[in-house]
Amino acid sequence: MPTEKTTPPTPAAETAALADTLGRPLRDLRISVTDRCNFRCPYCMPKEIFGRKYKFLPQTELLSFEEITRLAGIFTSLGVRKLRLTGGEPTIRRDLPKLVRMLSAVDGVEDLAMTTTASRLAAMAPALREAGLNRVTVSLDSLDDARFREMSGAEFSVGLVLDGIEAARKAGLVPVKINVVVRRGVNEADALAIARRFRPSGRPSGRGPDHIVRFIEYMDVGTSNGWRMDDVVPAAEIIEAIGRELPLEAIDPSYRGEVARRWRYAGGEGEIGVIASVTQPFCGDCTRARLSADGRLYTCLFAVKGHDLRKLLRDGASDEEIEAFLREIWSRRTDRYSEKRTEKTAARRDKVEMSYIGG
Repeated sequence: MPTEKTTPPTPAAETAALADTLGRPLRDLRISVTDRCNFRCPYCMPKEIFGRKYKFLPQTELLSFEEITRLAGIFTSLGVRKLRLTGGEPTIRRDLPKLVRMLSAVDGVEDLAMTTTASRLAAMAPALREAGLNRVTVSLDSLDDARFREMSGAEFSVGLVLDGIEAARKAGLVPVKINVVVRRGVNEADALAIARRFRPSGRPSGRGPDHIVRFIEYMDVGTSNGWRMDDVVPAAEIIEAIGRELPLEAIDPSYRGEVARRWRYAGGEGEIGVIASVTQPFCGDCTRARLSADGRLYTCLFAVKGHDLRKLLRDGASDEEIEAFLREIWSRRTDRYSEKRTEKTAARRDKVEMSYIGG
């Protein structure tokens, strides 16, 4: 695993005070490496819109690995400590382990993770781990094969995803976090089955669980998924349903800005989380920025427009100029969309698609 680090343009100690208008620091950067995906989840990339004729970004418009790594170094100089690779589906990007190796060498990066469908992970997990990836998060909405195909739009069995999860575990990309988007009338009955499958057996070991399931309230990301409030299964309802069979105890967040509310199994090992953007918004502690595959910076998952960093890079801006630009953007940040959301505002707002910025 790489040990040599590249030096960021400004020491992190000099930038620790960077915060937005609500006092929220910049700590997490999600990097989309492609807008393409081999899934067609109805809540993200519905196949009636993202069909065979849909025009994805040409290769020339994607940020190169060198451009991504350069930006990552500038972001760490501003306080970012966690990087997450997203898509689309990041494993579709050619030579992804090379990018992982480059990013793992950036000074200041304390955690390098990836969100994936896991459909290609069985073959790639060892190389990604060797290159420096720390963890993966896998999208899995059902263990039932027919329902999995319905919710993912995939043309293969859920077994392929489960194989990917196991390969990630064996490679040491742990804990493997498993994200489950829960929709009313579609898969709320699957929540208990998924919790049961990935719950560790036995008493606490002290080394932490191999898997952590996180249940996500169905959100109004983008404008193409036909979101309605009636489709949301509240996090409290999910916890109650699981807790009837597997008693749960609330536990504290691991760090400021953690979006999942954590619960551990009473008297046993392991935990689950719920991400309740709709019923229990967490905007007040949001420390995330998002970089699209073509180099646009978004300061909120529900943003309308982004800031073009690719143009700055390709027009010859210095690291110091880009850093100043990022400072100005973050210091003016006021995003609180989830705290202000109503069904009417959700329907009116023309938000960026989740597949474009990686969720």
